[in-house]
Amino acid sequence: MTVVDIHTHMFGNAWLEMLHKHGGPTYGAGTMEDGRDYLMEKGSAACAFEKEAFDYDARIVAMDKHGIDIGIVSLTSPNVYWGGEEVSAKTAQLANDEMADGQTAYPDRIRWFASLPFEYPEKAIAELNRSLEIGAVGVMVTANVNGKHLIDPLFAPIWDEINKHALPVLVHPTAPFGSKEAEFGIERILMPSVGFMFDTSLAIARMAVDGFFETYQDLKIIASHGGGYIPYVNGRVDMFFQVETLVKTKINKLPSDYFSSIYYDAIVYDPGALSLLIDIAGPDKVMFGTDFPMPQDIPKLYDILDGRPPDEVKAIKADNAIKLFGL
Repeated sequence: MTVVDIHTHMFGNAWLEMLHKHGGPTYGAGTMEDGRDYLMEKGSAACAFEKEAFDYDARIVAMDKHGIDIGIVSLTSPNVYWGGEEVSAKTAQLANDEMADGQTAYPDRIRWFASLPFEYPEKAIAELNRSLEIGAVGVMVTANVNGKHLIDPLFAPIWDEINKHALPVLVHPTAPFGSKEAEFGIERILMPSVGFMFDTSLAIARMAVDGFFETYQDLKIIASHGGGYIPYVNGRVDMFFQVETLVKTKINKLPSDYFSSIYYDAIVYDPGALSLLIDIAGPDKVMFGTDFPMPQDIPKLYDILDGRPPDEVKAIKADNAIKLFGL
């Protein structure tokens, strides 16, 4: 059975060089006591730099090992959101070029999401269109951009352009609001496992309640990690929306109507969580992802998914992505 991984990450050597030169004082890279190289955030180790995040030959070996036919790669947090306008735009260009080179080297195996200098709309739009010309199949954005909500008016011209092209957009979490002063330690476990989920949930719920999905009806949002907590709080958000009397809302539908209309990856580690996600979104809106080479358990993801009916398994592993991305 064909398998398409729609949530998998690459950094790239040019991206790393820009991080070394321009990432400070917030971001950098360093070797820790376990002998591994890490992305450093405010002096603390964030995610490890694995070989497969820089070397497409190594990436294909890993994909073969895990039975993945096509990987749609993207940057992860902090994307290119540092260094100011010129650095952010240049870093996006270099990162996108490396991903395009990966697709050129492995045209049957690699596709990619473009990264954009989101805080600088004119340059972001130019880079979006350039990226589409060299093969991008969508856009990746973090669930907040240096503390700015994705519904911030600053980003409206970018969303207009993405919507015009009817592109898939992978919304990926970063450190959630209120966590910027948190020390690492056990936060290295709790930030990606719990905190990231809040970031995605707030971003997607904001979009729904604010009317984002009415304004931009042609783009296709993909909520990472099973949508965070969205499936779990689906009914609760509706309830609070329906009883609100102090805020004039912009939508005539329930928030859950929008939650059921967007896409999700299946990176959940519990059969009940996957069932709830499919109940909310339907099996045609869920796609396989791994988060590789970030911490993951791909055999477990397969085991959970393979417990579903065969038609759902086929749709989630490949058919939905093939249709959405035109593979």
